[in-house]
Amino acid sequence: MKRWKVWLMLVLAAGFLGLLGFGLTRDAQVLPSAIIGQDAPSFDLETLTGDSISLASLEGHVVILNFWASWCIPCREEHPVLEMAAARYKDHDVRMLGVVYQDNRTNARQFLARNGGSWPSVLDPNSQVAIGYGVYGVPETFFLDPHGRIVKKHVGPVPWDYLTTTVDSLLVANGKTPGGSEITGAEAPAESGAP
Repeated sequence: MKRWKVWLMLVLAAGFLGLLGFGLTRDAQVLPSAIIGQDAPSFDLETLTGDSISLASLEGHVVILNFWASWCIPCREEHPVLEMAAARYKDHDVRMLGVVYQDNRTNARQFLARNGGSWPSVLDPNSQVAIGYGVYGVPETFFLDPHGRIVKKHVGPVPWDYLTTTVDSLLVANGKTPGGSEITGAEAPAESGAP
């Protein structure tokens, strides 16, 4: 009788170690999302300055949609990357839009006053937009093609290389160079699928 207990313990231990190993080798930045490749859920929300902006108004541009909050430490770490991206793509067919997650206008405005942020951010009352996008927490960044489809999602502070590679790929796939000029004829990529 003792022998089967030993075997049971060994099997349970092996299963636990296998599960632990699987968890440790997975990239925490990659969470499955059923909306990748789908049309982005539409919204029309109030900006921090009191205007309103709809996602539909950004159609025709690559969109960097960033869910963030003033209380979020990783959002503070990520913010310089977004500042550099805003500067890099300000004259291109790229639009950045922040969605304030479980935060208020005053705190969000103070955060941007301290840290900068030339792109608009919208308030998401009751987190309805975040729910529609399947946001687990902040920061999370979605990359939309000019047709309004979600191409990629990044969980956690988005690295500069990941952001620029994704955006540049979307620009090239839609006939633009990262410099903003048109790609024509022989310069056009053989395959223009999204990354």
